[in-house]
Amino acid sequence: MNEKKAAALYPEHVSFRFDIPNITLCDILQERAKQYRDNPALTFYDKVITYGELAHAVEKFASSLQQQGVQKGDRVAIMLPNCPQYVIAYYAILRIGAIVTQVNPMLVERELIHLLTDSGAETIVIYDAVYPRLQAVRDHTPMKRAIVVSFQPSSSHSLDANDVTFEQFLAQGSGNVQPVPIEPEHDVAVLQYTGGTTGRSKGAMLTHRNILANVMQCAEFFKGTYELGKERYFTVIPLFHVFAMTSGMNMAIYVGANNILLPRFELKEVLETIKEKQPTVFPGVPTMYVAITNTPGVEQYGINSIKTCNSGSAPMPLELMREFEAKTGAAVLEGYGLSEASPVTHCNPPFAERKPGTVGIGMPMTEYKIVDVATGTEELKPGEVGELIIRGPQVMKGYWNMPEETAVALRDGWLYTGDLATVDEEGYVTIVDRKKDMIIAGGYNIYPREIEEVLYEHPAVKEAVAIGVPDAYRGETVKAIIVLKDGKQASEEEIIAHCRQNLAAYKVPRMIEFRSELPKTNVGKILRRTLREEALRSK
Repeated sequence: MNEKKAAALYPEHVSFRFDIPNITLCDILQERAKQYRDNPALTFYDKVITYGELAHAVEKFASSLQQQGVQKGDRVAIMLPNCPQYVIAYYAILRIGAIVTQVNPMLVERELIHLLTDSGAETIVIYDAVYPRLQAVRDHTPMKRAIVVSFQPSSSHSLDANDVTFEQFLAQGSGNVQPVPIEPEHDVAVLQYTGGTTGRSKGAMLTHRNILANVMQCAEFFKGTYELGKERYFTVIPLFHVFAMTSGMNMAIYVGANNILLPRFELKEVLETIKEKQPTVFPGVPTMYVAITNTPGVEQYGINSIKTCNSGSAPMPLELMREFEAKTGAAVLEGYGLSEASPVTHCNPPFAERKPGTVGIGMPMTEYKIVDVATGTEELKPGEVGELIIRGPQVMKGYWNMPEETAVALRDGWLYTGDLATVDEEGYVTIVDRKKDMIIAGGYNIYPREIEEVLYEHPAVKEAVAIGVPDAYRGETVKAIIVLKDGKQASEEEIIAHCRQNLAAYKVPRMIEFRSELPKTNVGKILRRTLREEALRSK
């Protein structure tokens, strides 16, 4: 099995197998607050929060949730950009056994209705800039109360009844949290929403043990590259994304680091922050590395303070990796993961040969193999293309209220990733193709079905298909190919405007092509692959 090959590459100081304690991430935070009480835990512009202050705020927020009647198992949504309030809310929700429901602040109203209704969340911690979006859909959701976060002292928004500011909610908390029995292996900590083959978002149920296990797997894998209590993480990737949740927020707390947070990736601000704060660890997506690498005189910003860069969410072009490393002196360790695995399953190791173009070897305690696509049961030989399947303590419990989808994804304890891959003789995995139709633009997963459903709602559209086409900056960008109804007309601008009203900005097609017909199979199925290949040839 491939995990044995991977384990053989592990040096003595890094364990492939170890015990995961029967505790939660909140227990880890309490421990770090004792060890590093006066050390900075979070830095947000000029604001610094120590580990002692963070742990205290978590207790206050958790007790306030309990005072409002939030109980174990209740879903509490977080719809925020990166900020200290995100971390406080996340850990407070877990502290009382409730379930964090991750919400992308870029979601538009129809997407927000689906996610809030599906999760059944009655409480949300929300950024004031997107609060009007909640107000507009509130009657179509189970939402009872909102806790509104403002970066400015006073918000211009008038709040609905039962809604309060973050500061008011925190002040209401007694700080005395009523004990809640948590079974880490069974109790769900996070609903991490991911796109579905049916077009509906699915909530991957990640247990307390799943999340802690993945943090400990990463910490063990990178042992020797960091010093406890001394690192400075730089988290610009959004915390609602599972990669940032684990490799940014939770890892930083696990190793007692100062986590420098920014709410968005704005190149100048990112470079100035690097220059001023001198981070040592930077989890990023390829578009960030593209932007930094292509900045003239980037070396003047002291980016050589960064020792370790993790790249995830999308394939990292080799030339970009070489150029970035030449300018920073940092090693870019490309990895692989998915929401259903908390997310990290593979990474190029800091302790053995790094093979650019691969996603490396399995994390500790991670079993993996490549199986035939037809049955999913026959293990293939090195070099043969098949589906990558994974088994380990980081693999989700299942999908929220979706037993049929769960049965397809989880079989005999194995997670079927839907990604086509090969493995070499040493256990290094190369992703050949990803879930058949998914588009990855700027690190975001975009599912064509979602875009197509919106396109079909336009009165002039007869047929539509969305594909990803190569883009030097975003990795891929969305292109829509459309056949109009007979006698109907629509312009490129009109179609894009329609999409903007109904989709998050990153999902909106940047390119529109009109055709008289689309290529199809003999049973009438649109040949998406043919269209993708045509787009590639025309680049």
